[in-house]
Amino acid sequence: MRNVFFLISFLFFTQIIHAQLFTKEKISYDANQGRGSTDNNLLRWGYFLGFSNYDFNFDYNQDLRDIFVKRSVGFNVGLIGNLRVNNFIDLRLEPGLLITTRELFYSPEFFQGISFGNNDLIREVKSTYIHIPLLVKISTKRINNFKPFIVGGFSTALNLSSNEENPDDNSNGQFRTTKNSLFYELGFGIDFYLYNFKFTPTIRGLFGINDELVRDEDPNSPWTSNINSMKTRGLFINFTFQ
Repeated sequence: MRNVFFLISFLFFTQIIHAQLFTKEKISYDANQGRGSTDNNLLRWGYFLGFSNYDFNFDYNQDLRDIFVKRSVGFNVGLIGNLRVNNFIDLRLEPGLLITTRELFYSPEFFQGISFGNNDLIREVKSTYIHIPLLVKISTKRINNFKPFIVGGFSTALNLSSNEENPDDNSNGQFRTTKNSLFYELGFGIDFYLYNFKFTPTIRGLFGINDELVRDEDPNSPWTSNINSMKTRGLFINFTFQ
């Protein structure tokens, strides 16, 4: 159902973009053009919808077989607050809700000398992030009804599904991660100026700064003892409406 919704939305906006952008008429954004005048306001507001794809980057203590991460497509939704600095620079706050799932597959090599079952080789990591990035958007000069830009900054996230304080660990089937995480982000996008609003697709990479693994009580745990650090990395594709 989610894929059908985004397919219909994509086709709908493709028709709008083709009708309004690929024309020689430059859409005016002066004070007499109603909603369009928000492009020059000090503060602007909007919202975004999109997809995400999260992974983990592992650093190991010993050279054993890597933990395989099976990724799935997540969902993003949130709000935008934009502070205009000048015609080319904006500061943006984009608080949002991000939902994703990752599965970790361990090699039997991690369990040498330990009895294990098939369920011990798989750990599901569900994450529900309240994600708050502070970004700098640097745009080019507007070209007709297009304005490309790059964006970058730092973000923090509260993982509501981390289980950091859960007393059960992997010996009871519970993989734990930290509740709070820090990231840096880099990306690019294009502002499309339409008659009634501004539509912006963006692609942004996210890279974890802090170690997010909560280790098991057993210092020789096959699930966590060989992991020196575990950091999130991800890719967003967001569609913004202002």
